[in-house]
Amino acid sequence: MTTLFDSTLEVRCVQYRREFHLAASIDPASRHILLEIGPRFGAITMPAELGERVQQRLTDTGIAGPVVHHPRARRWTFLTLAPRPGTLTKAVTAELFRLYATVACPGSQVVLPSADDERTGYRTWVQAPETADTVPALEEVLIATTAVCGRKVPMH
Repeated sequence: MTTLFDSTLEVRCVQYRREFHLAASIDPASRHILLEIGPRFGAITMPAELGERVQQRLTDTGIAGPVVHHPRARRWTFLTLAPRPGTLTKAVTAELFRLYATVACPGSQVVLPSADDERTGYRTWVQAPETADTVPALEEVLIATTAVCGRKVPMH
C-alpha cells in the first residue's frame, strides 16, 4: 500500500493528481482537497457499519478501492468509476435509500483527506488510493452493498 505524505495541502493534492490520477483540486475558500464527480469518477456514501461489510466483501473479491471515513458522521465514502448509463434505476435508487446510502451526482465534489484532516481524525482513509487502477466500478460496489444486506437488486 502506498503511504501518503504527511505534508502540506498543496503537496498532498499534487500527490493525488500525479500518483493516483485523481482529478483533485484545492478549494481556496475552505482549504479542502476536492475530487469532482463526473465522467471519470463516482462515489457512494453509506453508514460506516454497512461500509465495513461492503469493504470486506470487496476485499475478499480482490476489488476493494479507496474509501474515505468521516468519523463524526459515521459514514464511509467509496470512490468508484463513474456509473454506466442506466445503472441507477428506480429499483436500485430505492434500495439505496432504504440502506441510507447515496450516490454522488455528477458535478458534486467529494472531499479527500488532507494531512491536517488525518492528524485531527476529522477525515481519514479507510483504504488510501494505491494506484490509478485500483478504483472499482460503481456497479461492483452496488452489487456488494446489496449482497451484504441479503438483497438482490437488478442492475439493469
